[in-house]
Amino acid sequence: MTVDAPSVGAGGLTPRFVTVHGYRRCYLRAGRGPVLLLIHGIGDNARTWAPIIPQLARRHTVIAPDLLGHGESEKPRGDYSVAGYACGMRDLLTVLGIERATVVGHSLGGGVAMQFAYQFPERCERLVLVSTGGVGPDLHPALRAAALPGAGAVLSLLGVPPVRLAGWAGLRALRLLHTDLGRDAEDILHVCDSLEVPTARAAFLRTLRSVVDARGQAITMLDRCYLAAGMPSLIVWGDRDAVIPIEHARIAHAAMPGSRLEIFSGAGHFPHHSDPARFRRVLEDFLATTRPASHSPRQWRMLLREHAREVRATRPADQPGTPPLAAPAAAENAAAAAPRSGTPRAGAPRAGERQSRGTGRGGPHDPGAPLG
Repeated sequence: MTVDAPSVGAGGLTPRFVTVHGYRRCYLRAGRGPVLLLIHGIGDNARTWAPIIPQLARRHTVIAPDLLGHGESEKPRGDYSVAGYACGMRDLLTVLGIERATVVGHSLGGGVAMQFAYQFPERCERLVLVSTGGVGPDLHPALRAAALPGAGAVLSLLGVPPVRLAGWAGLRALRLLHTDLGRDAEDILHVCDSLEVPTARAAFLRTLRSVVDARGQAITMLDRCYLAAGMPSLIVWGDRDAVIPIEHARIAHAAMPGSRLEIFSGAGHFPHHSDPARFRRVLEDFLATTRPASHSPRQWRMLLREHAREVRATRPADQPGTPPLAAPAAAENAAAAAPRSGTPRAGAPRAGERQSRGTGRGGPHDPGAPLG
């Protein structure tokens, strides 16, 4: 491990560099106190958190890395799986001398955050999921198309000025028409700009194809999220998200015991950009009103064994070869089969959730039994 001298960056934030396993990683660090690990989404970088880092750093140590293959981190031909990224976060924290952190993840970063909490529960104090992936297969068709063979040739055209100009014009039109996708036009263009570099484009495709195929998201947290019992968890979503539907927020909330749900009215896939001040207030309130989880290997084993017994009990006696139906999957199937006529309008709060239009708190959280 080697640490390079930091360089002064825009916005008053200072990129730092550290070499882990032979690869140069970039990260932002600010403040002192309990640690917040902020993980960005696919095609993005640590700067996505820039509007809220200075305020969070008043009471916390904020670590915001560029994931491998993103931003200023190296982009090798390597492992871009969710589990690989979770291991990378553990190793980065270890090199920086940090044992535990509250983990905040956006989109793909939410999937990485959940995987981190699953693989390394002893190192995760709280979990914050922002428009997270990994709940269900639903996903914007453009991302499903980008995962198909041959998509790399199409993505390589994004750096051609006429194509970029046409893309900007199209997104601007979507914004003027007040479409959901148009709300995130600037962020989408930012991701497209990052793909002009061939190594970044290759890393993007490897990452995307590790979690998405033609049918949508191929990885789900619902089979293991019962292990989140006792982990203080916050779910934040925009009710106008065109990338991952708002229904996933409610499914995750129902599947994660004791979680809080904050829905940002009028926000798209980037609620932390739609209203950074509101997002920071919600996050700081969550941090102030919950206690860090404490890992118990004994409790972890008990949860796994009890769930295994529940799964065996659901197997039909006359069909011993029938795959078990896990409780979270059953809940998702029931939600999908629910009649549409009784479904509240998009963004309308249901029982137990909060529609966030300004400052305020979610429901009280009882840490209960620790995750693990």
